[in-house]
Amino acid sequence: MSERSERIGGHGAPGLSSGEGGLGTDLRNRFETAMMPNYGVPPVALARGEGCRVWDVDGNAYLDLIGGIAVSALGHAHPALVEAVSAQAGTLAHTSNLFVHEPGVRLAERLLGLLGGDGRVFFTNSGAEANEAAYKLVRRHAGPDRTYVVAADGGFHGRTMGALALTGKASIREPFGPFGADVRFVTYGSVDALREAVTGECAAVFLEPTQGEGGIVPAPEGYLAAARQICDEAGAALVIDEIQSGIGRTGVWFQHQREGIRPDVITLAKGLGGGLPIGACVGFGDYGTAFGKGDHGSTFGGNPIACAAALAVLDTIDKEGLLDHVTAVGEQLADGIAAAGHPLLARVRGAGLWRALVLSEPKSADVEAAARDAGFLVNAVKPDVIRVAPPLIITSGEVASFTAALPDILRKT
Repeated sequence: MSERSERIGGHGAPGLSSGEGGLGTDLRNRFETAMMPNYGVPPVALARGEGCRVWDVDGNAYLDLIGGIAVSALGHAHPALVEAVSAQAGTLAHTSNLFVHEPGVRLAERLLGLLGGDGRVFFTNSGAEANEAAYKLVRRHAGPDRTYVVAADGGFHGRTMGALALTGKASIREPFGPFGADVRFVTYGSVDALREAVTGECAAVFLEPTQGEGGIVPAPEGYLAAARQICDEAGAALVIDEIQSGIGRTGVWFQHQREGIRPDVITLAKGLGGGLPIGACVGFGDYGTAFGKGDHGSTFGGNPIACAAALAVLDTIDKEGLLDHVTAVGEQLADGIAAAGHPLLARVRGAGLWRALVLSEPKSADVEAAARDAGFLVNAVKPDVIRVAPPLIITSGEVASFTAALPDILRKT
């Protein structure tokens, strides 16, 4: 058992060696040989998880403050998720889209109840696919006279070709152009820029209520309401991407609800399945019925197992009062980070259990490594930003263990 495992309350797996040359090194070497190089070689080889803790193959324990990039809403091996997935796998695992199944219908009904209003749901396997569906949906609704869409600089909507065309990060978008889409990018948060860009020829505006991959950058107060008004005046659709912000991440079911608006289309994924691959594109009003038969589809999207998992996530968030918990523990997390009192930490931003440590220097990779050495997994999402997005079940004590360790982590950077 490693010293780090003991310090954060974990326990090493019996029979596993630690350090260089251990099972982790071997697995990472195999990864490098067998896998495409687009991820590089990740620094940790994980073996298992329980609650908010994970263990690598050499028995070292870590407090997981990444949550699979805001995915593992109930942490690891949550009994409700395990039971739901196991029961569904033993009953009906897959049907394709040629047949109806109860978990899918029930999940669609549940989401519409949480979102409110007259809507329809299309299930996908991922967030990128949800945005692909949303893009096709608004184009189908708009017709040929509305020729372009608007998205925001710094926004992220996925890496498939349609979703990538909407992504406002030139370094990952431009190497794969040209795209079969006219997408016009505006400064995120600028109402004037948005108003100027959205005309009668605009089909839709795609926005995140907080830019996740952009570094957890919240929209200015009133921005989403202004976007709603601008789209209404021009007859364009407002598409809100809640793939990372939705399903309780900020202390409400969906972040746009804080603004009191309803989008025409909303996209979801990540936390919805709690670790199982599922996404959703939800259209309201006429956007709910804009697709005709055969216009879009997915063989695996919304399969019974993924839907059963999503229902377990929603039920658990509701029954365990996790929205209030996220709000309270999220404030503790933000206050504890801010109290670190180190010159490298410029400020903290975000909401709920979705926080950014904004650094005064581009040293996020060093901070990530120092945190990992201390037994905490965080994410260097930008050169000067650390992202923290733990499971929604994280305890006050686990948060306190990280914030207590943070000053020393920053000093070692």
